[in-house]
Amino acid sequence: MRQSVLPALAVLTVLGTTALAHEFLVYFGTYTGAKSKGIYAARFDSVAGKLGAVDLAAETPSPSFLAVHPNRRFLYAVGEATTLEGKRSGAVSAFTLDRQSGKLSLLNRQPSGGLGPCHLEVDHSGRCLLVANYGSGSVASVPIRKDGALGEPASTIQHIGSSVNPQRQAGPHAHCFNPDPRNCFALCCDLGLDQVLVYRLDAKHSTLAPNEPPFATVKAGAGPRHLAFRPDGKFVFVVNEMASSLTAFAYDARRGVLREVETASTLPASVVVTNNSCAEVQMHPGGKFVYASNRGHDSIAVFAVNQKTGGLTPVQHAPTLGRTPRHFALDPSGQWLLAENQASDSVVVFRVDASSGKLAPTGQQLEVASPVCAVFVPVK
Repeated sequence: MRQSVLPALAVLTVLGTTALAHEFLVYFGTYTGAKSKGIYAARFDSVAGKLGAVDLAAETPSPSFLAVHPNRRFLYAVGEATTLEGKRSGAVSAFTLDRQSGKLSLLNRQPSGGLGPCHLEVDHSGRCLLVANYGSGSVASVPIRKDGALGEPASTIQHIGSSVNPQRQAGPHAHCFNPDPRNCFALCCDLGLDQVLVYRLDAKHSTLAPNEPPFATVKAGAGPRHLAFRPDGKFVFVVNEMASSLTAFAYDARRGVLREVETASTLPASVVVTNNSCAEVQMHPGGKFVYASNRGHDSIAVFAVNQKTGGLTPVQHAPTLGRTPRHFALDPSGQWLLAENQASDSVVVFRVDASSGKLAPTGQQLEVASPVCAVFVPVK
């Protein structure tokens, strides 16, 4: 059954009930417009796989990607606006997070270090926010203060170059920026360059420096978008937006060096799809399966991961029961997957089979306007 978005004043009564150990808050980033006003939240029961009613947690312009601080007291969001305080700049916002009510309160906003910010992650120490700016093709590291507020960018690095597609790759387009599991390096997929760039990360001072070698490449025209590490840090999986493919890399965590293992299509071999593009990639917490979303085919591709080599074996192409799954999220237990269908304003809950990694719809859908990101926070 689809559940409608409740009035914004209901957030405290909907989310402010007594918390149980298996309860989470799920925050949804959206593109704002006639139906959406910012970041929304709902309760999630990880035993039953049930989403509660959704409501507005914070009004903010186009928070298309979210990240939670390791202490779970703060949440950060990009804002795909073109100006900040009258100047041409992207923005990142910091919020305090009430784990009982679900309410978010704005702490401050800072420049994103470029234009069109589309992705951000908090480093594992909680001292630094890593930001990818798609519009300008730049990355930035932003200090996080003890009170959760953001400082001005400490490092901003402009990417340079192009690749083979003149419409999409005439210049750089940084699309994600993730710390590695040891918090020594940060990796960025640049769609415009067909590169995964590697930076040495000094989280204490929130600074970046190019690694040596500075990047790994994917096939020309592939358009790398997002990446996910296996929990042990030995492999990295990169989803290629333009080529509808997934590339597995072996990762040398000591040197920050990537070596390609295999690239596999995210589409069924028997199906010809001409209007598809990939979006999100996530690793199962157990490290045995990796998932990637297809926009156009509107499915989640499921792969088994060879534990020794990192090789990929296709397992399933599960329809998301909606249009344009720009993002999806696995819950912390690994039992459930939430697919966010941007073009059909829906979040669909799937059960994850622990032995095969396959997805099965639970029959539950939640109405959220233009959902494009989801993050989980334990209820206090």
